[in-house]
Amino acid sequence: MNGPREVNWDVTYACPLRCTHCYSESGRRPSRRLKPEDRKRVAKALISLKPKAIQLSGGEPLLMEDLPVLAGMFRDAGIEVGLFTSGWLLDRARLDGLLGVFSSVHVSVDGATAAVHDRIRGRAGSFDRAMRALELLDEATGSGTRPPVAFGIDCTLVRSNFDDMEAMCRDVAGRFAHLGYLSFGAAVPGGLANREGYARHELLTDAQLDALAHPELGARLRELVPPSLSVQTFDGRALQMHPELVARGYALTNLMQVEPDGRVRGMAMYEGTVGSLLDEPADVLWSRTRDRVTSDFVVRTLAPVRTMAEWAEAARRIDLHFGSAADRARIAARPPFSPEDTSPAGR
Repeated sequence: MNGPREVNWDVTYACPLRCTHCYSESGRRPSRRLKPEDRKRVAKALISLKPKAIQLSGGEPLLMEDLPVLAGMFRDAGIEVGLFTSGWLLDRARLDGLLGVFSSVHVSVDGATAAVHDRIRGRAGSFDRAMRALELLDEATGSGTRPPVAFGIDCTLVRSNFDDMEAMCRDVAGRFAHLGYLSFGAAVPGGLANREGYARHELLTDAQLDALAHPELGARLRELVPPSLSVQTFDGRALQMHPELVARGYALTNLMQVEPDGRVRGMAMYEGTVGSLLDEPADVLWSRTRDRVTSDFVVRTLAPVRTMAEWAEAARRIDLHFGSAADRARIAARPPFSPEDTSPAGR
């Protein structure tokens, strides 16, 4: 059996931000960070699967002092390695450790202004920190004296920032001469984005999802940026694992999601793991994830889904069915969402 094409490893659940849509609930739960020697064991297990790319995310992966070591292991194995960061901790010293080992750096920016971004990201000053991180990446890439790195912006879309896309292209992307890509992706109903009230208030409407999937939107956004800048839009449905999308080859069935402690999720974005890379062979766990997607319960639960509201309800059923007792307790303890609760003031 072929291994995953891509792996996303959340190396820690520790995080300085409190994003309203966080699928991993980072910053609100134990970090589950492994000892350095066990992180290397997980890295070797992932290398054995021979994926094309491995993305290191979190939480905030820059909290990990051995991050360049892990990235170097993947690079030396011929695997592309990407970093997903809020930019909050990216300074010159940390950047020096990243250059030459990471293939790409993705900085999360969820609004064209500090007011929008900081509200969604849950901490005042997070927009300015992200801009500073991008400035450092831009400077390093354009210097000609340091190893270049492809870098770009990832924007998670919810209702309250959906209309910021054009301003992101005009006012944010235009600030960085060497920016390589700008990606707009819909928040999916997992983690905090599937708590009570979130789907009703913040997850994109079905019309907005359809707009993201239509080529016309991407074409309009690309007209606002230099030709060298790639603009992508993603409606998130490929993560749904709807049986019709799986049959059509559209679903991201070749993605493996790994938790900080080395446990492998049965399906990316959904709760419930299939075992640990520290305890069992990686190919065995990958086989179980493939079986999860086509299991009777998943197929029956997702087959009727046609709307975002139905997806959110189906996701809750899947999370409760496959999640552990600790997962179910965490789900039950999630605070309900209200738009008035997201002000970053005082955080």
